[in-house]
Amino acid sequence: MSRSVLLQLARDSIQEVFQAQRTIDKLALLSEHPLLNEKIATTVNIYLENELRGSYGSTQATKSLLEDIVFNAKKSAFEDKNFTPLTTSEYLSCEIELLLVTPDGVMSEKDPAILKD
Repeated sequence: MSRSVLLQLARDSIQEVFQAQRTIDKLALLSEHPLLNEKIATTVNIYLENELRGSYGSTQATKSLLEDIVFNAKKSAFEDKNFTPLTTSEYLSCEIELLLVTPDGVMSEKDPAILKD
């Protein structure tokens, strides 16, 4: 499974809050990507102009990868106590970094901003 699916899941999770509706088809994702059922701890970091704008992570793998990404993405965007909730314009300009804590070490990938300067 490509990690871009995971980054898209993080983006879609945040977008669900802005749209005030559930748009992620979890059953279809779980069916198409069985790895999303595995318990893997994640951290989602949000950056604006290379500055941290929000972060939230799991210390232990207690949820499925799918649920962990959805939960941590929303928490990092809207409930990080160090920042105000993310705005729509910030969302469009932010980079999202996803960290996966695996037995082989930490894997990381960043998703570029939707709108470029």
